[in-house]
Amino acid sequence: MTLESTTVPSSPVVPVLRAAFDSGITCSLRWRTRQLEALKRMLVERSAEFEDALFADLGKNPAEAQLTEIGIVLAEIEHTLAHLRGWLRPRRVRVPLGLAPATASTMLEPLGVVLVIAPWNYPVQLLLAPVVGALAAGNAVLLKPSELAPATSALMAELVPQYLDNRAVTVVEGGVEITTELLAERFDHIFYTGNGAVGRIVMTAAAKHLTPVTLELGGKSPVYVDDTVDLAAAARRIAWGKFMNAGQTCVAPDYLLATRPVADALVPHLIDAIAELYDGDPRSSSSYGRIINDKQFTRLTGLLEGETVLTGGRSDERTRYLAPTVLGDVDRHAPVMQQEIFGPLLPIVTVTGLDDAIGFIRAGEKPLALYAFTNSKTAARRILTETSSGAVGFGAPVAHLGVAGLPFGGVGESGMGNYHGRRSIETFSHEKAVLTKRLVPDTLRLVYPPFTEKKDGFIRGLLRRLS
Repeated sequence: MTLESTTVPSSPVVPVLRAAFDSGITCSLRWRTRQLEALKRMLVERSAEFEDALFADLGKNPAEAQLTEIGIVLAEIEHTLAHLRGWLRPRRVRVPLGLAPATASTMLEPLGVVLVIAPWNYPVQLLLAPVVGALAAGNAVLLKPSELAPATSALMAELVPQYLDNRAVTVVEGGVEITTELLAERFDHIFYTGNGAVGRIVMTAAAKHLTPVTLELGGKSPVYVDDTVDLAAAARRIAWGKFMNAGQTCVAPDYLLATRPVADALVPHLIDAIAELYDGDPRSSSSYGRIINDKQFTRLTGLLEGETVLTGGRSDERTRYLAPTVLGDVDRHAPVMQQEIFGPLLPIVTVTGLDDAIGFIRAGEKPLALYAFTNSKTAARRILTETSSGAVGFGAPVAHLGVAGLPFGGVGESGMGNYHGRRSIETFSHEKAVLTKRLVPDTLRLVYPPFTEKKDGFIRGLLRRLS
């Protein structure tokens, strides 16, 4: 966060949003659906402008922008519009015999004013996908796009007021100072996507107001490959998931675990897959992106020092090009294994087998995603039951983001809370308990004081039947 603020001070913004929410304008189903439909129109009608902005910020190919940014948000909107009325219906809950006759249910009510802070790597998807849920749940929303993706941020600030209800939806641009100022305000929920260091700052600020948070962080997502699969097919999937967006994806395979024979056999297929995906030369391929800024470029090229480069490794500081790179014989304690890579470097760490791979994964922090390529049911079962991660993907990295019905979120260091589909509505709502019991007949008089011997026996008998 280095860009200075380009917007008005944020202090009056939150009270305006709160006044809009308190007025009740966001609560109706009609308002919610109209906002989602307007958001859809914005993405469709201004699609070319979003593609241009994403290319300016990340060198992202228009097709990749549609696949991984615009298309995912559109799918989220469609899924939400199709199911929203049903999701919002109260849910009946069984009433225990001791309280009968009575009815019980839960209802979802909007939280109030929500702050959504987005990262730079998918500046459309990771800003607007949470906003879909926040609007659908009936909240007023403040959008904070990343200043490190300035073209996309400026476009959001320009277009959102043209399409959405300005009374209850606002975009604030700016850097660290503006974000810090925003975090001093009282929100009813803060949704942050980014790294753990800033996540802790967000959580500390939220604690002052007892504001609930959703933290979508990251971590080192491993991919395990064994000798039961088609290695050429596995290599294509791994290369696709790893090197899209030049590796700047929170759920990209961070490192690869395989036995020495499998690793040796897999590497030529990875080299072929990279050539196939990027027309033989990623540097000249319009399908391959660039590193977001000089700071990230310097960090990533520094991780190459002392490592064995099996393919790639070439870079151009002027254009921030860093080739898709596979590293071999990587030491488990190497610098590249001590941080989330978030770039186009794929270290291969050799293991003695599945036991060693599981042990290595368990020794680290819980990742946002874990991937495995195996046809062994035993191996798959052990990976599912003996490791912990935000998600598990067998045979395909990253693809679980495309399933609207699956929750997306981390665990431990990789985050807390989840969203997508119904989970987004639940994240941005309070589930209120409702009990209705008529005054007549007054069955509760059986447990009113004074507690006689007869009532004592009745209460004890009732509790025995319920236990």
